[in-house]
Amino acid sequence: MFIMKTSLPKFAFALLLTTLLHVKCQAQNTPKDYIAVHNAARAAVGVGPLAWSDTVAAYAQQYANQRAADCRLVHSNTNYGENIAEGSGSYGALSGVDGVKLWINEKSMYDYHSNSCTNGDCGHYTQVVWRESVRLGCARVLCKNGGAFITCNYDPPGNYIGERPY
Repeated sequence: MFIMKTSLPKFAFALLLTTLLHVKCQAQNTPKDYIAVHNAARAAVGVGPLAWSDTVAAYAQQYANQRAADCRLVHSNTNYGENIAEGSGSYGALSGVDGVKLWINEKSMYDYHSNSCTNGDCGHYTQVVWRESVRLGCARVLCKNGGAFITCNYDPPGNYIGERPY
């Protein structure tokens, strides 16, 4: 009986922790979550919000499903703008929001005055805030390596050479 009493709390704690981590991860992979993090970055530079597109999201999901086997960072051949990320975080596979935050963190490498990247890549960031992109669709899949592949597609696409994102 003593074993039952000590085992039950450990089991309950493990179940609670697993549930909380699952909820945290799922809560950062919904259309609402993707839209919120994108639109916060856009609002910070005075760009209008994106709207979720089921059509664009279906394309993103179809491509993410193809990448699940190897999770290599390979862009699709699409007419949409596209950002991709892959990896793991402190709680396991990256959430969709964590992937988008990686792209937004490139803001520090974008120089608006010269309309160029300094000290690294900033093309993911400029796609996030591209003023003419108005529809968004994202997807996330778990990979066999334990990480996640995240893709967001933008309609219409951005990142045209010589044009400013905003």
